[in-house]
Amino acid sequence: MTMRRTSGLVAAGAALMLVLTACGGDDDGNTVDVEPGDTTTDDGGDPDTAGGSVTVGGASFTEMAIMQEIYRELLEDAGYDVGIQSADNREIYAEALTGGEIDIVPEYAATFAEYLNVEENGAQAAEDSPIATTDAAETVEAARPLAEDRGLVILEPAEAASQNGFAVAADFAEQHGLQTLSDLAALGEPLVFATTEECPDRPFCQPGLESVYGLEFSELLPLGFGSPQTKQAVTDGTADLGIVGTTDGTLEGLGLVLLEDDQNLQLADNLVPVLNEDIAADQVLVDTLEQLSGVLTTEDLAMLNAQVDAERQLPEDVARGYLEEKGLI
Repeated sequence: MTMRRTSGLVAAGAALMLVLTACGGDDDGNTVDVEPGDTTTDDGGDPDTAGGSVTVGGASFTEMAIMQEIYRELLEDAGYDVGIQSADNREIYAEALTGGEIDIVPEYAATFAEYLNVEENGAQAAEDSPIATTDAAETVEAARPLAEDRGLVILEPAEAASQNGFAVAADFAEQHGLQTLSDLAALGEPLVFATTEECPDRPFCQPGLESVYGLEFSELLPLGFGSPQTKQAVTDGTADLGIVGTTDGTLEGLGLVLLEDDQNLQLADNLVPVLNEDIAADQVLVDTLEQLSGVLTTEDLAMLNAQVDAERQLPEDVARGYLEEKGLI
């Protein structure tokens, strides 16, 4: 589970104001207001016919903005009027999804599974009785009963997974023939690791890298998850290894490469649509979204992130271009 997201799994239930911005597109591409949760179809509610208003929600960072726009483009192409509402954290948008203020969110399978686990079984459930695994299908299947209890439906996951990734300098990898974390461990050298302050306590960071791969660390530099400081430290040789996201689109341009997690340390944080159960009764909508599950890859998502973060393109433009390239719209 990528660290930028797991930090909110057991957040205290403080009172939070839901501040969401809604927008939709008319036939000329202009922005118009839509009413959240209005899922009435044009033909009076036939779930086998596309139409009506749908609201897509989720978190407000680059990758989620792209995924929301991908969902929007797919659904608008199928005849729906789509608005987008973004929130700062999962606790906010999950409540809105359950309550019907939003209809659909792009989610991460393992992280969302453990969010539901904690909500159902208490703050220690993710550590004491985790339900997420390294297999996306198993993780989704385990999460579905908990989702159903909250009036939610989880669709099929995509191949694309946004997880903790571990990067080295490209010239270092070439020099030593490194492709996997096991290759790195085989060097038998203590490493300087640019990572997060929490890494020594997180099972999918230092403890897992030591127990699963046998890696040794001479020093941990607390420079942050996928931060410019972490990437710079690996680039200039201050660190041998840095923690980044597997869908970070800036790595190649910085002369960094991801090492494969060949022993499957990381849980299956594959991208997956989560729907309010009312909108999930619309089979046309479900089928439209599930076109993506067999197409979207981790490499695709990294490319889309790079187009927004590095090339400064708009999420809606890269989403539309991607779907046109794949023949989905």
